[in-house]
Amino acid sequence: MADDLVEDYVEHCRMHGNSWTDIGASLGVTRQAVQQRFHAPHKRYSPEKMTDDLRQAMVHVKQAAVHHRNNYIGTEHLLWGLTAEDNSATRLLGTAGVSPETVHQSVGTRLSMGASQAAERIAWTPYSRKAVDIAEARSEQHGSDRIDCEDLLIGLARVGRGVAAAVLTDAGFDPATLDPAPAET
Repeated sequence: MADDLVEDYVEHCRMHGNSWTDIGASLGVTRQAVQQRFHAPHKRYSPEKMTDDLRQAMVHVKQAAVHHRNNYIGTEHLLWGLTAEDNSATRLLGTAGVSPETVHQSVGTRLSMGASQAAERIAWTPYSRKAVDIAEARSEQHGSDRIDCEDLLIGLARVGRGVAAAVLTDAGFDPATLDPAPAET
C-alpha cells in the first residue's frame, strides 16, 4: 500500500511538471534515486513483440503525448491510442456493451496540456508500465508471443488505478466478465 501511495504521488508530481529534484527532496532521497526508481522507461519491445494493430495504436499513443506536450505516457495516452481506430480492443469494448467512441471521447477530455514541448524520450508512468506487464503476461498465458490491443486494454482495466481504469469503470467495462483468469505479474 505504501508503494502505491508513493507511485501515486510521483505520478501526480510528474503530471504537474515537478522536477525530479523537487520530488526527490520531498521524499527525502536524491534526484538520482527517485529517477532510477520511477523514470526508467518500460523495457523496449521489439516490433515483433506487438501485433500490427498494437504498433499502430502505439503511434497514436505517442502522438497524443507529443500533441498535449506531455513528458510522460500515462494510462490515459494508452487508452486514447487503443481507441483511436478499429482493433481488437475496440471490438472487445463493443462485445462488453461499451461504446469505443464514447471511451475515446471521455479519455480525450482527460488528456491535460503540458507546459512545454514533449521530450524526445518520453517516460512511462508506473501504471502504464504495470498495464503493459499485465498485457504481456496475458498474451503469454493465452499462448501468444505477441501482445495485442485487447491484451493492453485488459491490462489497463486490471491495473485498477489511473485515468484509464477510471474511464473504463465509468463506462461499465468489467474485464472479469470477459477474461475471468487474471494474469499475474
